[in-house]
Amino acid sequence: MKLCEFCKDEKPRERLLNNGVSSLSKAELLAILLHTGTKDINVIELSRKILQCADNSLCNLSSLSLTKLCSIDGIGKAKACTIIAAFELGRRFSQEFLGDRIIIDSPEKIYKLMLSIMKGLDHEQCWSIFLNKSNYIIDKILCSKGGGDSTIIDIKSIIRLALEKKAFGLILCHNHPSNNPKPSLNDIKYTEELRKALSHFDISLIDHIIVCDDYFYSFAESKTSKRSLY
Repeated sequence: MKLCEFCKDEKPRERLLNNGVSSLSKAELLAILLHTGTKDINVIELSRKILQCADNSLCNLSSLSLTKLCSIDGIGKAKACTIIAAFELGRRFSQEFLGDRIIIDSPEKIYKLMLSIMKGLDHEQCWSIFLNKSNYIIDKILCSKGGGDSTIIDIKSIIRLALEKKAFGLILCHNHPSNNPKPSLNDIKYTEELRKALSHFDISLIDHIIVCDDYFYSFAESKTSKRSLY
């Protein structure tokens, strides 16, 4: 069935206008982004095909490369770029609530904050989150990117940034794409080295959070916690 053969009320855009965006399925939302299908299948069928390639997981879909997306029949560079741009907008939207409105009083808050950035990544990232003396967020900065199982923690760079920000406290945060939150020996080593180095400048290392899609580890609490966001 071609999209033009759908009843008007069954077309994704019409359903969005009449019933609200929450009434649409993942395939229908994706169909609105893609706009058109191919000569053989309509845009909703194409959207379902794309989701099937990602095991019906938006997390998996968000991590597909341009090359991988273009390998799907019916997806060219234009449609692939649209999908990638949509997920990047979502990530940036999730980050915009950062600022002095947020006081950090638990590892869970950092986990919720950083999961929106790190969820589904296939490589490690290390972020520094700078706090004022009342534990409000001053800023957060991506310090390094690595491979699938490691990234470099540049202690001198982190200290320089903390001094520039006039931070009283700092929280280090990095992800484990393996979804295993257990800290490695290097994680433990660099955490202690950073704590000692910051102490010379009267800056506290408040915590180091290891982020996974389903779990997180807090060095401050020395424990792994299961994801519970809602």
